[in-house]
Amino acid sequence: MKYIVILGDGMADEEIEALGGMTPLQYADTPNMDYIAGEGRCGMLKTVPEGFEPGSDIANLSVIGYDPAKCYTGRGPLEAVNIGVELDDNDIAYRCNLVTIMNGVMEDFSAGHISSNEGRQLIATLNEGITGAVAYPGISYRNLLVVNGGKGATTTPPHDIVGMEIDDYLPEGGDRDILLQCMEASSKAFEKHPANKERIKKGLNMATGIWPWSGGKKPTLESFKTKYGLRGGMISAVDLLNGIARAAGMKVISVPGATGYLDTDYEAKMRYALDAIKDLDYVYVHVEAPDEAGHLGDIEEKVRAIERLDKAIGIVLKGFDGVVAVLPDHPTPIHLKTHTSDPVPFAILGKGKDGCRSFCEKEAKNGSFGLIYGQEFILNLIS
Repeated sequence: MKYIVILGDGMADEEIEALGGMTPLQYADTPNMDYIAGEGRCGMLKTVPEGFEPGSDIANLSVIGYDPAKCYTGRGPLEAVNIGVELDDNDIAYRCNLVTIMNGVMEDFSAGHISSNEGRQLIATLNEGITGAVAYPGISYRNLLVVNGGKGATTTPPHDIVGMEIDDYLPEGGDRDILLQCMEASSKAFEKHPANKERIKKGLNMATGIWPWSGGKKPTLESFKTKYGLRGGMISAVDLLNGIARAAGMKVISVPGATGYLDTDYEAKMRYALDAIKDLDYVYVHVEAPDEAGHLGDIEEKVRAIERLDKAIGIVLKGFDGVVAVLPDHPTPIHLKTHTSDPVPFAILGKGKDGCRSFCEKEAKNGSFGLIYGQEFILNLIS
């Protein structure tokens, strides 16, 4: 048997008055997801164990079939794996956002979704002015900061504090001083940088500095093939997901036009999934767009992202006769603009039928799988 799992990051939500008291999943036109639910079986999945922050790192590890309590060291080191940064045993790798901070307030956790090319220029300039740490460029605002011989720090994701004063959320712990030094150095280096001058001319948010968070030491994951007996593949435009895949020995499949943002090529991802599944047993298709819309607090964009994903899913349903699953990793409620740890709906086509009428939070609560936890998802998928 072969399996395709389609994950709409942050797709789950809460009831919204502007949508007539419906969630975006209920409101959106989703005939293909509804078909998976109506002809398959549904349930609710708790992806974030108690005691963990509801990040995409924790949630996707759980969905893919790993116990975060046993293997998670931080988001930064997983992203390091993907971009080929070799970590020494004593290094601490932090996710390093390019951000917009104005008058001490976190205005934008993504510096206006700055381009990867602009990001590379800024990171190169930053490295000229720091010691004891090295910054590495990633995709768009998502970069990496490695502290040599680091001690770790307590940090806050920048998307959790948009619109808030940053003073109460600065790093604490062993690496506090070096992280603050790097943040200060970035502010000075970026202030008059040509890349920022061009963004200002275009009326775009500039990158005023870096924001390091979710640091940890290099991870060790058991091979996905060893753990589940399946040759696995990952389709994502996000370093985190590809880092998880590489750490697990899964094949990372690059898709032209996949951006990790609202303008990603949904349909190309599905076409590449169909091609990849010919040689693999399991393909995980990750789509970031609904989460980005949630962080923006944009109801229309979130509904649009869900509908575009649904349309693309039709390509898989027409071209694949194995088991298909669809789900989010965590909710990203519009009114909060950040993640929560509430259970998410899921539907699996090819494991029987339970009478759910559509794919949404309300219907999935009545599904025959009931409420399950973490690694139980993949065990139900492949059993």
